[in-house]
Amino acid sequence: MGQEALKRKYRILKPPCGLHCIKMNEIGVRIGRETIIEHINLHIHCGRLTVIIGRNGAGKSTLIKAVLGEVRHTGTIEFRDMRDKSIQDLRVGYVPQHLNFEKNTPTSVYDMFASYISNIPVFLRRSRVLKERILQSLSMFEAQGLIDRQLGELSGGELQRVLLSIACDPVPNLLLLDEPVSGIDRNGMELFYENISALKKNCDLAMILVSHDLDYVEKYADNVILLDKTVLKEGTPAQVFASREFHEVFG
Repeated sequence: MGQEALKRKYRILKPPCGLHCIKMNEIGVRIGRETIIEHINLHIHCGRLTVIIGRNGAGKSTLIKAVLGEVRHTGTIEFRDMRDKSIQDLRVGYVPQHLNFEKNTPTSVYDMFASYISNIPVFLRRSRVLKERILQSLSMFEAQGLIDRQLGELSGGELQRVLLSIACDPVPNLLLLDEPVSGIDRNGMELFYENISALKKNCDLAMILVSHDLDYVEKYADNVILLDKTVLKEGTPAQVFASREFHEVFG
């Protein structure tokens, strides 16, 4: 269902071209006198899932916030078209670890989604065209049945699928996922990674995921970055997991 919805929505007929990349050059973040991350140099390709791992406090979420522009950083972040080497505007989608809202809020999935993609106040009227767009986006992640549910009624996995749908409308150049499956059960985890695999297969985008779930990282990641303020090791899951640096951090 999810993969077919992706193909219908974006008319994707073949795998992503792999001709775009995101380059991070000497990214660093300091808060007061404390260095949070430094000398981050990464080359992220579209059509791949890059996973950032590391101990708590290693700077993983800070790097995500730097890419989003939520924290001041040194260095540059560029989006390049590999055909002509031009630097283009980078369209970023983001799924946070947590979404703060009152559990008894009357806000529905439709209300939240519409507020992100439309300038029309949601309390005025429901647009049939807008509802169809939202349903189509939710169907990418098998979440169309949630459109009228209140946010406080959603399970962790259901909310995560809604947030993923919002982040992919429209499909970004770069999708950032900051531990989005934290607290979700095993079935929800499997569905999340299946959805991510479908995105990777059908859309021309790069994905960066922060995760502590090493079993899933080993199974689904194309590229792994071991972070501890700076990049300690980068490579395939097998290369990183077998490295001395990995065993020093997680051993």
